Amino acid sequence: MNEEQKKAYYEKYYRAKQQGEKFYPDVIYQDLLVSFAIFILLIGLAAFVGVANEPKADPTDATYVPRPEWYFLWLFQMLKYFPGQLEWVGTVIIPGLLVLALFLLPFYDRSPLRHFSKRRLAIIVMSVGVVAVIALTIIGAVTTPAPQEEGIIAATIPEKITAGQDLYSTYCVECHGPDGEGGEIKGVEGLEGVVVKAISSQDEMYTRTDQTLANIINYGQPDLGMTPFGTAYGGELGPGEIEYIVTFMRYTWDDRVEVPEQVSVGMSIPELGPDEIPSYEVHIAPIIKRYCVSCHRAGKKNNNYLMGTYEEVMQTGDNAPNVIPGDLGSNLIRMIHREEIDAGGPMPPTKALPENYILLFERWVQGGAPNTAADAAALSPTTGAPTEVVTTTLSAPSSTAVTEETATPTP
Repeated sequence: MNEEQKKAYYEKYYRAKQQGEKFYPDVIYQDLLVSFAIFILLIGLAAFVGVANEPKADPTDATYVPRPEWYFLWLFQMLKYFPGQLEWVGTVIIPGLLVLALFLLPFYDRSPLRHFSKRRLAIIVMSVGVVAVIALTIIGAVTTPAPQEEGIIAATIPEKITAGQDLYSTYCVECHGPDGEGGEIKGVEGLEGVVVKAISSQDEMYTRTDQTLANIINYGQPDLGMTPFGTAYGGELGPGEIEYIVTFMRYTWDDRVEVPEQVSVGMSIPELGPDEIPSYEVHIAPIIKRYCVSCHRAGKKNNNYLMGTYEEVMQTGDNAPNVIPGDLGSNLIRMIHREEIDAGGPMPPTKALPENYILLFERWVQGGAPNTAADAAALSPTTGAPTEVVTTTLSAPSSTAVTEETATPTP
């Protein structure tokens, strides 16, 4: 730059400075407004969009394929070109050179010219870099598997309690009972006749922390016949699922904790009128999930009778059909009445279902064993007078009252 160019530059700078805005308070005020707008935007995104819930990290899951956020995909993709011993080149050398180049930019780019026509080399280099990042991001998005579907993901306490109840019903009921009451184990291979203590008692809940309960589920108690359930030890439950079971146990059986109001709603069977026909999805499925699924699922000794879905309840088993619509002599009805028949013995094996649940099963089968609420409504006779309904809570915590009202017509 010669003296004439310097002089012209300084004159232009002086005029711009005289006509421009002051850094304080003008520029500071503008920055504050923009910062506040961005802050409000972030608050809105956090409140109305939020972040997707994810399960707890499980370091023992070797099948999990990591997928970074979209703004790191280009770097993630670049690492694929530096496998094995060259990985440090992609993780340290190249990112380090890029950061160093940006840090030293004021020292090696000292040209006063700012018009794009005068900065072709800089624009070309930057354009190549931007295009490379975009290309690597696209390639990474296409070639990296989408986030894998996880099992149960719960964020709030009510969600964790509900998820934990489902998991407890599946994995724990056959030995510990639906209410953690324990007793003699029946129908479990290798543990037939073993008597287990109640895990819902104050002796258990008061003296064991959540971490202790999680460790018992995770590691098992082999000397007492309890196999490990944590995936790290050959079981089926991840860290998040074990947490949900512990949360369910704590909020259900520990009378020192306050039960969230929403939980009792999620554990209740909806109201049923005296002339209303129960449906599988609304009335029967919750009972089966709580009392039956733990034994009647794949991999268990159950005469191949699975009860995870309506179709399985109606069609599976070595003695199928176990449910015949309209027939109270169906195998399932006879077994829940504690009969010993060719299809099996008393169900559940340890103790009888509550009488009101047996009545629900009978009304369901007698009414045609409908699947959905719509199917049941189509089969239910219409009544001229409103009725009081039966309200039954499936799994009320110890601090929650369980009520039943006799269904009688009201004038």
